[in-house]
Amino acid sequence: MTDLVVDNAGLALHVELDGPAGAPPVLVLHGITASTATWDWLVPLIADTHQVARLDSRGHGASDRAPGEYHSAGYVSDAAAVCESLFDGPCTVIGHSLGGITALGLAQSRPDLVARIVLEDPPMATARATLEGNSLLESFRLMRQSVPQVQASGVDVENLMAFLGMAPTASGSTFADELHPDAVRAMAVSLLQLDVTVLDPVLEGTAMAWVFDPDRPVQQPGVLVAADPTSPDCVCRPDQIERVRAAGTSFDVRVPAGAGHLIHDSRRHREQMAAAVRDVLAG
Repeated sequence: MTDLVVDNAGLALHVELDGPAGAPPVLVLHGITASTATWDWLVPLIADTHQVARLDSRGHGASDRAPGEYHSAGYVSDAAAVCESLFDGPCTVIGHSLGGITALGLAQSRPDLVARIVLEDPPMATARATLEGNSLLESFRLMRQSVPQVQASGVDVENLMAFLGMAPTASGSTFADELHPDAVRAMAVSLLQLDVTVLDPVLEGTAMAWVFDPDRPVQQPGVLVAADPTSPDCVCRPDQIERVRAAGTSFDVRVPAGAGHLIHDSRRHREQMAAAVRDVLAG
């Protein structure tokens, strides 16, 4: 793995690059409050045959902070800057949640950069509409209050992991019970690096004017893995999926039974995400 810095109009973006140079390129995008660490498990599955670039979006991980500039257009511009800097041609984009809607925005605004897409429970409505009645809203409020205190406390990754592991999930069990250990570790690593103001536009209801237009078809092929709509933290709702289908977007839609928003973190459902990635990369 190689650590790189990509410049986006003066903003230093941290990228982790794996796989052979010249291999088919893949850009991997995390969700809000996460970082490249959330995709550590994926790299061994695809880096033998693909060049894999994992991006820390602005305000996340080791990338620069950009207070007041945490909006859809900024995240899409970060992704575009990485593609233009590292790849010679269009890539496959894999994105979870915020990373998924960023992938969609990139596909529409810069189709020259995107060949295929794998989406994991992306929010395709406005933040206010997406989070109304969603258990993630209270989680984000709690994180906005607590993360600065956690960071200031000097707690290390191991102790934060232990604390997070005992925290309840949307389904009522603990993170340690539901998620892979590497997922809990990635959560701890990411929260200790996070600029928590990335959540402000979400909590204020001003996020996000998506670069993605659901009423315009996405031309690139792909797979959309959505959370089970009965899950309290499902973000990609059936009505949103039907809207993009009606516009002419023809993704293969997969809805694992019982899956929540953190599909790739889940002990029960990670394999469905891995299968979607394998299927898309196989063409």
